[in-house]
Amino acid sequence: MAERNRRTVRDLRRGNRARVLQRLYFDGPLSRQELGPATGLSSGSISNVVAELVAEGVLEEAGVVDSDGGRPRTLLRVTPTSGLLIGIDIGETRVRVELFDLSLTELARTERLLAQHGYDVERIVAHVRTGIADVLDEAGVGADRLLGIGIGVPGIIEQDTGAGATGAIVHGQTIGWSAVPLEKLLRDAVELPAEVPVFIDNGAKTLGQAEMWFGGGRGSREAAVALIGSGVGACVVHAATPDENARSSALEWGHTTVQIRGRRCRCGSLGCLEAYAGAEALRERWQEAGGPLPADADDETALAALLAAAFPGEEGPKPDPVALSLLDDTAEYLGAAVADLINLFRPERILIGGWAGLLIGPHLLPEVRRYAGEYALRHAADRTTIELGRLGPDAVTVGAATLPLADFLARGGSRPATVRRA
Repeated sequence: MAERNRRTVRDLRRGNRARVLQRLYFDGPLSRQELGPATGLSSGSISNVVAELVAEGVLEEAGVVDSDGGRPRTLLRVTPTSGLLIGIDIGETRVRVELFDLSLTELARTERLLAQHGYDVERIVAHVRTGIADVLDEAGVGADRLLGIGIGVPGIIEQDTGAGATGAIVHGQTIGWSAVPLEKLLRDAVELPAEVPVFIDNGAKTLGQAEMWFGGGRGSREAAVALIGSGVGACVVHAATPDENARSSALEWGHTTVQIRGRRCRCGSLGCLEAYAGAEALRERWQEAGGPLPADADDETALAALLAAAFPGEEGPKPDPVALSLLDDTAEYLGAAVADLINLFRPERILIGGWAGLLIGPHLLPEVRRYAGEYALRHAADRTTIELGRLGPDAVTVGAATLPLADFLARGGSRPATVRRA
């Protein structure tokens, strides 16, 4: 009984710390007086929690404000320098590694370009290892300052939690990864303190979490977030506020069928959305249509050339009708696939992100909206807005960093004593 009570008190204390930290992180700076109604805690509990967190350096004062007829109130905020986070995007064209403070201000970054669609596991692990070392060295800090490392990766992520567990396992059919024990490989290759946790999740989910916390999804109870790069993915996130226990699901949206007996997708199936709307597919379709591209043009170069041909600007040549037709077809494929998201999930918002999505979005978004409205059920479509993501091409990396950040906040600012599996 005594042990049960000790656990209960410990859990209650951690829960109180987490409520205070989450409110200050997302809505701060706030005074102690404001924290009471914001968290539902008593003034005594607020005083105790704040005193602990200030003593530990997790909170700091952030100025004072006048109160109506009373003493000035001291504002509090989460101390940005009280811990560091690393976010990693194992993407279609590069591995991007960024170091952040707790406010998600970027302190250092590095990128490793990938050979066109080259996903050799050993090379990826080496890029992550050297990238982590480089950003820590650039910032002049040690790995002991890290609160955790988050990684966004293509594919389906499963957790091996049995005897001799290896952590996150990646099934990435389109990149040739079958049951890759990525977490174990990284743990074996990267020199990290044992207490620094590593979190691995689907890249579309990390993009979705970033947009829900800080971007175009903030304030919505449910949003679908699309990641369009060389491939295509999406996630659906259900949450009213960033500090709630959000429910998110990665969707293999790129492998939904948009054309019966259509183009062969790199997953092996026919007619997938990714075979029409991914940057790799757009490059191939543009080349097949006679677009003037070098045979070895990468996806980014090819997509820029396609857009320049279709939308040359007022002083350029006339728009290329073949490029325009190809992009209009792409807008219809995307619109039909967005309509599927609307009909299946009825989200308040749909956000289109990813480096390729943000490139084509400004040109195609009006048509994507029009086609989505034609293919979706009217009642659901009328209640869904379709916009571009607001966090730019680095959103997957930022979202990856929110994985250890969310864990730190949920633990009430306490560091883990041992490695926690993602």
